[in-house]
Amino acid sequence: MEGVGLLLAGGGLEGELRRWLREDVGRGDWSTIAVATERSRRGLGQTVRAVWRAKEEGTIAGLPLAGRVFELLAQESGAGEALAWRPLIEDGDACGAGEVVAELEGPAAVLLTGERTALNLVMRLSGIATLTRQYVDCIGDLPARLVDTRKTTPGLRLLEKYAVRVGGGGNHRLGLDDAVMLKDNHLAAAGGIAPAIAAARSVMPYPLTIEVETESIAQVQEATVAGADIVMLDNMPLEMMREAVTIARSLNPRIVLEASGNVTLETIRAIAETGVDYISTSAMVTRSRWLDLSMRIIP
Repeated sequence: MEGVGLLLAGGGLEGELRRWLREDVGRGDWSTIAVATERSRRGLGQTVRAVWRAKEEGTIAGLPLAGRVFELLAQESGAGEALAWRPLIEDGDACGAGEVVAELEGPAAVLLTGERTALNLVMRLSGIATLTRQYVDCIGDLPARLVDTRKTTPGLRLLEKYAVRVGGGGNHRLGLDDAVMLKDNHLAAAGGIAPAIAAARSVMPYPLTIEVETESIAQVQEATVAGADIVMLDNMPLEMMREAVTIARSLNPRIVLEASGNVTLETIRAIAETGVDYISTSAMVTRSRWLDLSMRIIP
């Protein structure tokens, strides 16, 4: 996956990585300073080797970020040439419990100071990618596509959405400016579906699309007739969802239909079988747990 690589290459994440390192280091990494001093006293040299090992099976995401964390620290210490970060698998690859996913060699101070920030990023993103892969596998033989939502951690949206893509899912809007999405509160404030769609058409730039959230068959009909590009079927029972798909497509064969709400590993396949085009859920981000990884210095 090249998404995070492009962000790194463009410098879009450099400031964030530096800020996260400052947050962890604070006034100084006294533990590492002590170890580096002791190594010098004993004439051991400052270069050490380490391995990154997966403690459970899952889908890896974020290794390029980890490498950049160590590179930044090495550059700041004037030892950039002495660092070697070697991923053994690529983002999006499956890893097994006990598998070594990366090797690292460089100044002890760099490895020890960067360990937690680098691991935290990869464990968080790998957890999202792992759960996303599980959801995608449930509907892999069906046309419906899984996408995420804007329920993300502030400051981490791009990375969390990157992890969803690594796991095989797709991205819904990255932000409010990506498309018009008229939810229940928008519709209430505008006075209904048709007025809200008309108002959006009058102000939005080409070629944005309009999506309307609906909760009933009547709303599905109104949104389709009023010219919505995408109709979201929100928290509908399966039988209602199937009826909504039939009615919407009879009114506009090219309408795009999205299901949302109550999406779990147990329900996603039945939702996909109703004939919707997309299934959106925040579950990959909000319900995922971190994938357990460790870094070990090789004596």
